[in-house]
Amino acid sequence: MTNLNQLNLQQARTGLQAKKFSSADLVKSCFDQIKHVEAKINAFVSTFEKDALKQAESVDINLPLGGIPIAIKDNFLTKNQLTTASSKLLENYFPQYDATTIKKIKEAGAIIIGKTNLDAWAHGSSTETSDYGTTKNPWNLNHLPGGSSGGSAAAIASNEVIVATGSETAGSIRQPASWCGVVGFKPSYGRVSRYGIIAMKSSTDSPGSIGKTVDDAANLLEIMSGHDPLDATSIDEGAWHKPEPLKNLEGLKIGLPLCYFPPEISPEVKQSILDAATTLEKLGAHIIELPDVLDPKYSIAVYTILQRSEVSSNLARFDGIRYGHDRSFFGEEAKRRIMLGTYSLSSGYYDAYYTKAQKVRTLICQDFDRQFSQVDALIGPVSPTTALKIGASKGQAMFGEIQDMLVEPSSIAGLPGISLPCAFDRSGLPIGLQIMAPQKREDIVYQIAKIFEDNTDYHLKNPKL
Repeated sequence: MTNLNQLNLQQARTGLQAKKFSSADLVKSCFDQIKHVEAKINAFVSTFEKDALKQAESVDINLPLGGIPIAIKDNFLTKNQLTTASSKLLENYFPQYDATTIKKIKEAGAIIIGKTNLDAWAHGSSTETSDYGTTKNPWNLNHLPGGSSGGSAAAIASNEVIVATGSETAGSIRQPASWCGVVGFKPSYGRVSRYGIIAMKSSTDSPGSIGKTVDDAANLLEIMSGHDPLDATSIDEGAWHKPEPLKNLEGLKIGLPLCYFPPEISPEVKQSILDAATTLEKLGAHIIELPDVLDPKYSIAVYTILQRSEVSSNLARFDGIRYGHDRSFFGEEAKRRIMLGTYSLSSGYYDAYYTKAQKVRTLICQDFDRQFSQVDALIGPVSPTTALKIGASKGQAMFGEIQDMLVEPSSIAGLPGISLPCAFDRSGLPIGLQIMAPQKREDIVYQIAKIFEDNTDYHLKNPKL
């Protein structure tokens, strides 16, 4: 078979089990595609072709991910494999151990083919701040893929790999998934261990999955999830397992927050989400307009203060003594965030900024609780626009916060959410639908996303490279 790299996870698993092709064939097909398009896309910081092909020769295909090529966002520690967080400060860093998620992925039989590009230290929503160059959007090489998981989303969209990991702090799985026309599944905070993932904002960092279909993302999330005694914020539950798909949405109440259509939203994005709501309504859901949801604009200020504060603490360990180069290797964005965070936490300003932001964060959580007393789930756009052109983030200190404003509130509240393609704009760029649910209710997110995907064909389209 040719073009094995175009298979989704379920198709690849079925083909391997039926011995229609080998894991080596599948891995080779992905590397062939990487060699064909990577010069255009720049989705990877590093690849491991020799090791991956060697592992494919002896992998147990009966394992849950046996023989499946996977790409790993380059802020996940991988033992004895280069891990940079897309910063030159860590250009020679080879970790001594695997992140908990990587350990689980390896035990499930997946084959790591490379580490994907991201905004350096995951600071951004464009993948333009990477020290290893900007990743391009496969749907239009003049546009951004989003971020910070832009490399993983672009690698999936360009069929360079079957599945990939991502991490989200304020939208960094769902926003690039939306801009690249793939599926990004962000779990509840604590559902997936953060141990061994280079911390950005520890109180909202959520590792998750990116795939070609809803089932792909859910299947990978199953493997990644589960309690980890090495992570103090880990939910004390076993691995999450996806439920049976629904035949219809009868009896399900889905809220449509009107404030998630801000004045700056693209008319095409707005109409696409309204059309998606109509589709869900035809499938049996009761769509309820919610006029009194707390405006997502408040999450911008909250996230900015809290994120910078936690960054100033988390990046303090990178001093050039224990690992990596000295602090002169930090890029401008990292330095700017460290300074703002240090200022917010300093004597005389802590109460005025950090404490007040934490209080508003509590109000955001309480507002979600209030909305979920009326509905089972919420839907809305992922980003106010489709993918912007390369260079759009230059000189825009608040670029990420503005592009993530519609996903920041749910991340701040630790909620599960997903982005899946629901339309394309007139330029052919993808538009994503986000679905959110109460904490630990990934089952509702999956079921709504799955039935929407089964009744549409947006996920079947591929960019022409």
